[in-house]
Amino acid sequence: MTDIEIAQKNVMAPIVEVASKIGITEDDMELYGKYKAKLSMKALRALQEKASDPKKRGKLILTTAVTPTPAGEGKSTVSIGLGDGLNKIGKKAVIALREPSLGPCFGVKGGACGGGYAQIVPMEDINLHFTGDIHAISVANNLISAIIDNHIHQTNALRIDPRTISWKRVVDLNDRALRNITIGLGGKTNGVPREDHFCISVASELMAIVCLSKSISDLKKRIDNITVAQTYDKRPIKFGEFKCTGAIAALLKDSIKPNIVQTLEKNPVFVHGGPFANIAQGTNSVNATLCALATGDYVVTEAGFAADLGAEKFMDIKCRTAGISPDVVVIVATVRAIKMHGGMAKADLATPSVSALQKGFENLAVHLENIAKFGVPSVVAINKFVTDTNEEIEMLKSLCEAKGAKAVLCEGWEKGGEGMKDLATVVAETAEKGEANFHYLYDSTISLSEKIKTVARQIYRASDVDFAPSVLKKLREFEELGYKELPVCIAKTQNSISHDPKLMGAPKDFIFPVRDVQLYSGAGFVVALAGDIMTMPGLPKLPAALNIDVDDDGMISGLF
Repeated sequence: MTDIEIAQKNVMAPIVEVASKIGITEDDMELYGKYKAKLSMKALRALQEKASDPKKRGKLILTTAVTPTPAGEGKSTVSIGLGDGLNKIGKKAVIALREPSLGPCFGVKGGACGGGYAQIVPMEDINLHFTGDIHAISVANNLISAIIDNHIHQTNALRIDPRTISWKRVVDLNDRALRNITIGLGGKTNGVPREDHFCISVASELMAIVCLSKSISDLKKRIDNITVAQTYDKRPIKFGEFKCTGAIAALLKDSIKPNIVQTLEKNPVFVHGGPFANIAQGTNSVNATLCALATGDYVVTEAGFAADLGAEKFMDIKCRTAGISPDVVVIVATVRAIKMHGGMAKADLATPSVSALQKGFENLAVHLENIAKFGVPSVVAINKFVTDTNEEIEMLKSLCEAKGAKAVLCEGWEKGGEGMKDLATVVAETAEKGEANFHYLYDSTISLSEKIKTVARQIYRASDVDFAPSVLKKLREFEELGYKELPVCIAKTQNSISHDPKLMGAPKDFIFPVRDVQLYSGAGFVVALAGDIMTMPGLPKLPAALNIDVDDDGMISGLF
C-alpha cells in the first residue's frame, strides 16, 4: 500500500484522548474537528512556565540526516517511528515536528508526514491546509507589503526609497515566474511602479518570527523590529513606524499556538511551524518544542535536511533563542543514500556494492564530526530498505563504530514502533548518560563575516569564503546598526555539504561564495545566500501535482 492508503485505513483516536496521555485536557485545547487541535493560550503559558525549569524538562532528541539524495533518507519517518518506539519500550515520549509546505507537496517531494507505518495523521489535512497557520502567515506577510506600498502611494511621509524595499511578498507554492515582478502598473490609481519579488512562505522572515516567538507580545516586538526598507538618506525603516503591528499580530494570534495531532499508534505529536532549512532556520516552533519538553520525558524533534544545514541552525539559532540544548542527536542514513554519495547511479542502487558504501561513508563521517563539534553524542539510525543486504548493513555498522558511533538498524517504515525499539533503547540510554556538553559553534561577539567563515570552514569544510564586495559592505552596515551579535543563517543547497549541488560525498577545500546577505532583524539573525540558492523554488518537469486527485467522497489519492 502507499503511504496515503496506510494512513486512510488507520482508525484515529479522538484527539482529546490522545492529548490526555500527556496531561492536556479538552479545556486546554481549541478543537479543529475530532482529530486535530490547538493549545489554548492559557495552556501554552502554563507549559512554557513548566519548561522554564530545566529540571522539569524531558530529554531532547534531535533527528538529522546525511546529505539528501534522490534515493531518499526518511528523516521524518525515523523521527515518528522513534517516538512510537520510545513509547513501546515504556517511555513517555512526545514528538515535535514542522508543518509541511504546499510547495514540496505539489513539487518534488510529495507529502511530508513520515511513511509506511511511521506516520502522523490526519495525513491529508496536515499536508494540505491543516489549521491554516501557513495561510495566515502568508496573508499577514502580504498585508505588510500592502501597507508599505500604500504608504508610498498616499504620502510617503517616511520618505521611503522604493528601490530599497527588502520586504518580499510570499505564496506557499513553487512558482518561479513570481521571483521577479513589476507592480504598480496601469496609472496613478494603481500605486507606484517598482520591482518586487516573491519568496515561498516557509522561507519568509515572518515564518521565522512566528516560530521563534513565545508570546503575542514577543511576536509584536519582533514584527516592530522588521527592517523593510531605507529612506532616501539611507536611514533604515522598521515596520513599527507604520503603526500597524497590531493588525499583523491579529492575523497571527492563532498561528502562534502549537497544533496537536497523533501518530498511527495514537501517540501525541506537536506539529507547528514550517521554515525551510536550506533558506531559513529549518525547525519547528520554539513553543511546540517547549510544550513537548514540559509534557514528555523524552522529546523527539527534527531539523530540516542534513546536519550541515538543519542541525547547525538548530544549535546556533533555535537553541540560543529558546534556551535549550539536545541530549543526543540521531543521524539518519540509508545504505542507498550512502552508495549514491559513493558515486553509484540511482538506477543501480539495488545492486550490492560494499565499495560504493565505503566511499560514500565519507558523507556520514562529516556529519558525525559536525555534531561532535557541538559537544553532543550521536547515534546513527540505519533506515532499512528492502534492497539492503545484510553484508551492506553490517559494513555500515562497522564503519560507524570505527568512527566511535553506535549504528542501529531501523524498520519503522515496515513495522512502526515495534521496528524502532532497538533504536529507542540505545537513544534513551545515551540520553540518560548525560554526556552532552553542549556549546555553540561560534561566540556571538565575533563579527558577522567571521561567523559565516566559521560555519563554512568547520561545517562545510571550505578552505575560504569569497564575499562579494557588496556583501562585506552590507555586513559592516548591519554591525554599525547594532546587529553584530546576531547569529547567521546560511542559505545554500541541501544537496551537498558545499554550495554546489553537484558535489556529492564529502567535498573539501573549495571556495564558498556568498553573493548576498539579508538582515532579518525581526527574527533575529542574518541570512547569507550562497551559490545559486533561490528563496522561491520552481516546479520540476514532472511535479508531484500530476499524481494527486480527489473523488466525489472527498477521498484524496496520490499525495504520497
